Amino acid sequence: MTTQTYDIGNDVIDQLVGLQPDGSTHALRHQREKVAAATQGSYDTLFDPALAGIGLDERLLVALYACRLSGASDLAGHYRERLVSQAVDVQELTAASEGQPEQLPAGRMRAMLIYTRALTQRPVEGDQDALKSLPAAGISTPAVVALSQLIAFISYQVRVVAGLKAIELATKLATSSLRKEPA
Repeated sequence: MTTQTYDIGNDVIDQLVGLQPDGSTHALRHQREKVAAATQGSYDTLFDPALAGIGLDERLLVALYACRLSGASDLAGHYRERLVSQAVDVQELTAASEGQPEQLPAGRMRAMLIYTRALTQRPVEGDQDALKSLPAAGISTPAVVALSQLIAFISYQVRVVAGLKAIELATKLATSSLRKEPA
């Protein structure tokens, strides 16, 4: 894996939310720069092509599926766009996009998407039986750990993006309301 330094101009969350460097929400998010840097660092690490055990295409499909399940269409669009440069099986892309992993043949991708659904929608189902289904599909223990970390990160990313969008909207509405009030 490569070690990257944090480049605020390439912050994925800032880009997805549309935060401007001179904006108040951007300033709020970057008050604790180490959190923004760690978030981007996690993204860079989890989607590093050199990460062993799970192919980049598989990780992007899992991310797309988790975002779709969470109702995060903008974030899902980001991962779908990243998939364009990957050689992705059309059936797997359809399953991740439309939410039908059971239509996939038994194997790695099916097991990963079903596990993603369990952790995303019903975490209590991410129990020992769910974990055992992954090695049975040919996924190594280190890859299971990486997959679980990826799903947890996507859950975090979805919430951060949603929260920042809500702050941006509230700020715009408050600003608009102040402009309309008579002096």
